[in-house]
Amino acid sequence: MKELINNLKGDKGIWSFVMLLALISFMPVFSASTNLVYVIGKGSTIGYLVKHLVHIFIGFALIYMVHKVPYHYYRGLSQLAMPIVAVLLVYTFFQGTVIDGANASRWIKVPFIGVTFQTSALAMIVLMIYVARYLAKADGKEVTFKQSVIELWIPVFIILALILPSNFSTAALIFSMVCMLVFVGKYPLKYLGMIIGTGITMLVLFVAFAKAFPDAMPNRVDTWMNRIERFTSDAPNEDDYQIEKAKIAIASGMVYGVGPGKSVQKNFLPQSSSDFIFAIIVEEYGLVGGLTVLSLYLLLFARFLVTAHKAKSLFGKLLIVGLGFPIIFQALINMGVAVELLPVTGQTLPLISSGGSSIWMTCISIGIIISVTKKEEEIAQELKEKEDREAALQQLIDEHILREKQREEAEAQGLEQPAAFSIEDDSTEPNPMRAVFGK
Repeated sequence: MKELINNLKGDKGIWSFVMLLALISFMPVFSASTNLVYVIGKGSTIGYLVKHLVHIFIGFALIYMVHKVPYHYYRGLSQLAMPIVAVLLVYTFFQGTVIDGANASRWIKVPFIGVTFQTSALAMIVLMIYVARYLAKADGKEVTFKQSVIELWIPVFIILALILPSNFSTAALIFSMVCMLVFVGKYPLKYLGMIIGTGITMLVLFVAFAKAFPDAMPNRVDTWMNRIERFTSDAPNEDDYQIEKAKIAIASGMVYGVGPGKSVQKNFLPQSSSDFIFAIIVEEYGLVGGLTVLSLYLLLFARFLVTAHKAKSLFGKLLIVGLGFPIIFQALINMGVAVELLPVTGQTLPLISSGGSSIWMTCISIGIIISVTKKEEEIAQELKEKEDREAALQQLIDEHILREKQREEAEAQGLEQPAAFSIEDDSTEPNPMRAVFGK
């Protein structure tokens, strides 16, 4: 274990907070799984706990493998992965799998092993790396609107158009994060304003088309459109039921909570182990538990800011911002839904909610971020070693100058000097260089 820990490179703060969030996840997931076992009658609590353990283990294995890859390799990989992601999204659009009663297909099942994963999560990672690559390449150059539309925004809008019909919340999160990233990357603000306006216009046209032709994409657009309408309406609905149960759970927790595993609302709250797991955490561990989880995400956010500031290359800075900030915003969205600040979105709590693909995609993002910090540590270590070598050489030079000075002073005073030896000396006197002959 000690050797494994020593092999973990990169920012230790990020490693620590990620591990803490993963450890915290086990008790809420184990407790909330009783809803699936005793209410729905599916599986066993130990089975869900072991399944979650396997997901976390695979996630950390992904972090370890990804952080070993030099982060500049992802420049080229993003270009290769963009068309692959587009094909996967098209396949998901037409042949995707529906999970847990969702009205839209957002997952695809991997052949032979039967594992499902959400393609939009993978698309977000690839798209963020692609945008970071473009901004790093354009740094210091004059950017024209036409050129940026062709190279940057057309690929972005194609990916968003494939995600939007079945998953508005993810599409909105990706678009907002891309806009934030290009703002950080010093993309011209007048162009960014035009892009945001174009995006809003395209969304309005898409909604109008979906309303005019409801049979064009049945059971896809209705899901998120109805959620927005229900959020702005006072009429009783299914989302109100979920939110009310979540608020009851939060109110029941008070300051210190009802205790681990003693949640009552987990038996009534749908998606208690994924979308609404924060409500279960607050119910069982109280305000203290909820603030602890929130603090860990904010501390992780602070580490992202620090490491982005320390990164030497623009591409490294943008990678940390583009992959790290969405994790924090997704967590805040999940918590906001639980307290009815936002409409129900289906966004999970990163590293805590149950689910394989969401954990794995988050871990891949974290692995890339740690790869950036690892490279910066290696550069700092190389500079330190160079400084140490220069200091040692300077010390040898100073010692040599001092000896020469002492010899000259001794000669000036007429003092006897020790006999000088040559490496080729054949005398019978002890030769201090004999130890290195033939070396």
